[in-house]
Amino acid sequence: MNKHDTLISDLSRDLVPVSPSPNINMLALAWFLLSAIYVVAVTHLIGPIRPGAYSQLGTEPRFLLEMLLGVAAILWISLLAFRSAVPAALSRPFAITGLILMTFWLAQYVTGFISPALEPSTLGKRNYCYIETLVYALPVIVAGLFLIRRLYPLSPIRTAMSVGLVAGMLPALYMQLACMYEPAHILTFHILPGLLMVGAGAGIAMKWSLRQRSSDPQ
Repeated sequence: MNKHDTLISDLSRDLVPVSPSPNINMLALAWFLLSAIYVVAVTHLIGPIRPGAYSQLGTEPRFLLEMLLGVAAILWISLLAFRSAVPAALSRPFAITGLILMTFWLAQYVTGFISPALEPSTLGKRNYCYIETLVYALPVIVAGLFLIRRLYPLSPIRTAMSVGLVAGMLPALYMQLACMYEPAHILTFHILPGLLMVGAGAGIAMKWSLRQRSSDPQ
């Protein structure tokens, strides 16, 4: 055996098989679907949804459009978050498209001050909907960050902010069915608490990062 073969043999002697990297799109989709199921289930456990909310999806096209836009925007940001955790997997156009979708969805509730999709009403009001949005989002953030930590995010805080946005917007979106429909209430007690979870995601990621640094050998 020549020196070249000997070198290769020495270098490969202690190598062990490495499992292939997960499909990040499928991983993001699984996290999104399981998180959505969790949010819907726990919302129903806490209390009933607004009477007639499901039927309004079939009778009010603009309300249906709002909900579909919300689902599309949140799903897109889910894919964005997981792609951002893998080097070179996230393109600038993909990221911009996600932000445009999210902005366009949220803008529906701003235009609702002038022309709401549904007749504003206090029907179905949940007294602590803003707290529900915050509490429901936390397990979703933790689950998302746990999955992403096993990848290779180059900008972990930015990635965590995307995770927090998805986690906050899922309960905020479902509150359009579970709680009263009124634009000012939606923006203040559903959307705003959801947006606050962007900071929560970043805070959790920073805490994990500091804990990891302190545990690393000097």
